[in-house]
Amino acid sequence: MVHDMTPGMVFDAHRHIGVLPAHPFYGGPAVNPDVTARATVKQLIADLDAEGTERALVLPNYGVPDPAVAFALNDLVLEAAQADDRIRAGLWVSPLPRDAERTAGALALAGERGVRALKLSFLLGGRPTDPACRPGLDRIFAAAQRHGLVVHVHTSPGAASDVDEIGHLVEWYADRVPVHLVHFGGGMSGHIKLTGSRFFDWIAAGKRVYTDLSWAIGFAPYWLAREIERRGLGHDRVLFASDQPWGDFAGEHARMRAAAGDGELGALVFRGTFASLYD
Repeated sequence: MVHDMTPGMVFDAHRHIGVLPAHPFYGGPAVNPDVTARATVKQLIADLDAEGTERALVLPNYGVPDPAVAFALNDLVLEAAQADDRIRAGLWVSPLPRDAERTAGALALAGERGVRALKLSFLLGGRPTDPACRPGLDRIFAAAQRHGLVVHVHTSPGAASDVDEIGHLVEWYADRVPVHLVHFGGGMSGHIKLTGSRFFDWIAAGKRVYTDLSWAIGFAPYWLAREIERRGLGHDRVLFASDQPWGDFAGEHARMRAAAGDGELGALVFRGTFASLYD
């Protein structure tokens, strides 16, 4: 397949739709921090038009400690993907035993037109090495393999989302299912663990591992780009992502453009790798 690589075209590998209820985060008053969250497909498409975003992987918004909210947004994500060919859908799933019925419902939609990913985050409970989660993980990754989908996984430093934990998913499943590690570890320790060795070791070992650098600390995109050039691998494993509404499209775009440049790496980061993975 030949993909259009016209300069200026941007493919966004990670953004959300849906407005969350107010929540008293960290013991404070109930707030809505995701101020640019979009409630409708029409609003999302208007954002894509304004940004010049030509493709987008869209996922349920989440963050309040109630998985029912994220599961309920799967229908909106599917509606978006079927309303506009620029949009690809990522469905919310969970390996937690208490979420088994809702996850089965989500996996039943995995073959629907426009679905390209399954979204996992341990921010709402569980961890990869919890034996209670392993049967659910096996079901999720088996469905991804069956339908040719990517598993999109949140990372952040410490606890269940740390690279030390999430890395087990790469080891167990990425031989046969592409695993997209969101946020490149999500902070200093994750960036150093991944760029220092693990990301490249996994690629060299044949693991189908990908990443985006939304939320990344300033040094990380530049270091990763330099290591890709030095090592001669990984250029086709990095994607641009805005993480709207939790990220900032303009800021994320400017930082990745500065690090990746306008040559081959930039073309892959902003367009080509998305086209290969999500189209």
